[in-house]
Order: sequence, then structure tokens, then C-alpha cells
Amino acid sequence: MLGFLSVGILTLLLAGIPVAVTLFLLAFGIDQFYSFFPLTKALGQNLWSVADSFLLIAIPLFVLMGEIIVRAGIAEKAYRAMDHWLSWLPGGLLHANITTSALFSATSGSSVATAATVSTVTLPQGKKLGYDAKLFCGSIAAGGTLGILIPPSINLIVYGFLTETSIPKLFMAGLVPGLGLAALFMLASLLLCVWKPSLGGPRQSASWSTRIKSLSFLLPLLVLFIVIVGSIYLGWATPTEAAAIGVLASLGLAAINRSLDLAMISRALDGTVKTTSMILFRQDHLDDPVHHHGGLLPQLRAGLLRHGPAGHRPARSL
Repeated sequence: MLGFLSVGILTLLLAGIPVAVTLFLLAFGIDQFYSFFPLTKALGQNLWSVADSFLLIAIPLFVLMGEIIVRAGIAEKAYRAMDHWLSWLPGGLLHANITTSALFSATSGSSVATAATVSTVTLPQGKKLGYDAKLFCGSIAAGGTLGILIPPSINLIVYGFLTETSIPKLFMAGLVPGLGLAALFMLASLLLCVWKPSLGGPRQSASWSTRIKSLSFLLPLLVLFIVIVGSIYLGWATPTEAAAIGVLASLGLAAINRSLDLAMISRALDGTVKTTSMILFRQDHLDDPVHHHGGLLPQLRAGLLRHGPAGHRPARSL
């Protein structure tokens, strides 16, 4: 049986079959050839028991919150603010990509949502200013990984659920490494662009009045972070309840931003279903312009060459 499992899992994974489907097929194979009684009789009960958890409801709620922020234009404004503050450094928009990813990770909790959101906002601008495609897309892909560590991380919620570990403690443990990783990404980008300035595109400078005014664009993300993480650490809400509060707060911010309508909510719900299905199904690919078969980085690069990812509206010029 071990030989059957080893050969089967390697063959199916090398064939490009998603991990979840591979495990299902192997389970049915074991039941068919090696079991003395029908294991599939307990399939429904087992599937329900592992998913029947109040904590897991936090996953679609956090994803929905991130989708609302994107559709409301809040993420684009935050990127514009980071551009005003950081584009004078060697590397310019590369630093804005990473810091915006860190900010968005602190609200969406998802690496997938972070990478998709930041790429939607930044790719057209990178193409316009002539940034090196590989390095520019690499900064987005690297920044997207911050969603794994910076709270409220969906990965940490799933890990805490599986290991019965305290979610607030996991959030506390992931905050400093996440911020440190963002700083290292920025340092690596800076050193590369000092060594070879052509990689970083043009450096731009904004007036101090413009920078100060742009800080207001960061307030919505800061408010969401304080509401979500603060309510969890103070013991006022569980992660699931904090996620629900975050969704309500993001809807309020969208209304203040005058972008709350049925069409926006419909698009946010559609994106939430896709992303949540990918996370819970343990599938490596998502029916999203930047997550087709072939990996994230090649798709980001292709999107940059197309003046932005297909299926999303182009970002306005900064």
C-alpha cells in the first residue's frame, strides 16, 4: 500500500493535479483495493466534521473585507500615498509595492488577495514608468507573502484551528517577523537598484504638503487594523467576530468613499467565493488573472506587459 501511495501521489502531482484532488483520488484507491470494508460510507461525516468549526467562518469574512477594500478604491489610494512617501528612494515604486502589500496584509489576511490586489493597482504604473518587469513583479510576489505572517493571517487561523493553538498568540508571534520581512524586501530592492539603477525606474519626489495630505488615504487601513486586531487582543471579540466587525467597518468605509453599491458588493462576493474556495480546497490555482496554471510570477510579468491584469479595470495614474 505504501508503494501505491508513493507512486500515486508523485504521478498525480507531476501531472498537475491539485493536491486536494490527488488526496481524494488516493483515498478512493485505498478504499477500492486495500480496505476490507467501504470507507466511503463515512465520507460525508468526515468531511463535515473537519469543516464544522465556528473559527473557520473567519476565512471568508476576512477575504470579503479585503475584496470590499479593493472594490471601494481604498487600496489604490493607499498605494498612491506610499508612492508619494517612498518613490524618492532607489527603486521607487518597488518600495511602495512592498509597503502597500504589508498594509493590505494587515486587513485581508490573505497572501492571494494581497498579491492580486496590489498587482491590480501597480502593474499599469510600472509599465508606464519603464520598470524592469522581473524585479517589479518580484516585489509584488514577495510582498504578497506577507499575508502569511502579518495579522490577521488566514494561514495562522487555519494553523491554530488544526493545532488548537491560541489565535491571538499566533498573531502576536507573526507581527514582528512579518514587518521584519517587509523591511528586508525593501532593503534588497534598494541595494539592487543602487547596484543597477536601470532596474528601478525613475525616482520621483513629492512635496511635503502632498505627502501630508496623502496620509489621510492610509487612515481607513489603519482603522481596520486597530478594530480587528485590537478587538482580538483586548478580548472583546473572537477572530470570527472580529472578522465580521471588519466587514461592517469596510462597508462603512466604502460608503464614506462613495463607492458602495450593489454592483460593487456583487463583485466583492464573487471574488470572495473564488478565493475562499481556493484556500479551503488547498488548491494551488485560482480562476483569477494572476493565479492561472504556470505560477504567480509569470502571470504578473505577463500582466505587466499587457498594461495590467485582464479582468480588472486599469489603475489611474498616480
